[in-house]
Amino acid sequence: METYEKLSSRLDAIPVFVSTVLNRLKALGLSREELFDTKLCLDEALINAVKHGNKFNPDLKIEVRIKVKDKTLSIEVKDQGKGFNFKEIPNPTREEHLQRNSGRGIFLIKQHMDKVKHFGCGNKIRMIKFLKTGGKR
Repeated sequence: METYEKLSSRLDAIPVFVSTVLNRLKALGLSREELFDTKLCLDEALINAVKHGNKFNPDLKIEVRIKVKDKTLSIEVKDQGKGFNFKEIPNPTREEHLQRNSGRGIFLIKQHMDKVKHFGCGNKIRMIKFLKTGGKR
């Protein structure tokens, strides 16, 4: 399975896209846990792209590439924003950051995916999940 889409930078576009992707992944036999992890991480990456990357500008696009091959799920999300220094993201579990209302998305992605890599100026993320139950096609 391989999917490539360009989405508008609108939060209301995310649920429909994610639901479509999850239905396709479910048909490949992914487990409930794998589907949960994928939904959580895809949601977080897309919300970050809309909110922090493209700053809610509906004229800017988000490129999403999803590929399942050899029991490996790869998700790439790229926005048209200026990027950020992903090495400077504070740990949201430290006491001094617990009350912040942002900064948990990348932390959650790193907890639920097997590999996470940022590219360029930080406006592209690749998330890898090694599948135990699905992705045989």
